[in-house]
Amino acid sequence: MKQSISLYTLALAAFLTFAIFSSSTKEDQTQNDTISPSATGKLPQMIRTINLDQSFDFAGEAVPMNNFDARERLDRELLRNAYWHSNTMLNVKKAARFFPLIEKILAENGVPDDFKYLAVAESDLSNAVSPAGAKGFWQFLKGTARDYKLEVNGEVDERYHLEKATVAACKYLKNKKERFGSWTLAAAAYNMGAARLSREMQAQRGASYYDLNLNQETSRYVFRLVAIKEILRNPAAFGFELDPADRYTPLNDYAVVEVDGAVPNWGDFAQKYGISYRMLKVYNPWLVSSKLTNKAKKTYRIKIPK
Repeated sequence: MKQSISLYTLALAAFLTFAIFSSSTKEDQTQNDTISPSATGKLPQMIRTINLDQSFDFAGEAVPMNNFDARERLDRELLRNAYWHSNTMLNVKKAARFFPLIEKILAENGVPDDFKYLAVAESDLSNAVSPAGAKGFWQFLKGTARDYKLEVNGEVDERYHLEKATVAACKYLKNKKERFGSWTLAAAAYNMGAARLSREMQAQRGASYYDLNLNQETSRYVFRLVAIKEILRNPAAFGFELDPADRYTPLNDYAVVEVDGAVPNWGDFAQKYGISYRMLKVYNPWLVSSKLTNKAKKTYRIKIPK
């Protein structure tokens, strides 16, 4: 009898162990099924298309939304930028820092406010360097920069001087608007070059950007500007939620020191004014060397953060 009870107890224990293990395995499998894309073919996120049944424009010039080709090209750029989360979020943050200054200069020079989005498309509002050697927020090549009176040498590169480079970009854009007759074509010329655009327009007998068959980058360019404009002017509508404190503040709190001679070492200069070399370069990124020879005795305005 005792042996029978013992065997019964062992059998019951084995059954309960199997039942518990089987239940746990099924529960784990159920949980995995809710998050595993391989099991259901779905990811735990919601992706929505963007409403195109509205008017869009760049610099006051309408995008022809009744043209299926233009509509689909804009759709591509809106989706690409709306769902490029990290990059777009950073641009929303940086816009709070840099747009006020850019907007002011555009207005002073008679260039539409929408061209601030060109700086986003060109450089993500940063002092970027392209494989072709274009530099700064506005991505000027060395020759073009010098044509528009920006100083470029081994010690000073004003392509990184946001105020001066923005003024140069305004002059370039106004020149191309006068040449081609529209701000949209001026933007296209900024991307591909005025000479190439002129040749394409002549060869294709085209007068509108939206009717031209251009290289892939320029064919997307204006649509990308429109997409960036739509997202950055109302990021919450595209799911980008930020508190005011999340946005980067403008770098407006500084004093200006005029330098009209040589500076043997910018590190010593920074220490003299109680700041770090790093902060000197953050506020004056156009100082591209550790020193300034300044044989011409030019006067440079150096920002010193307070």
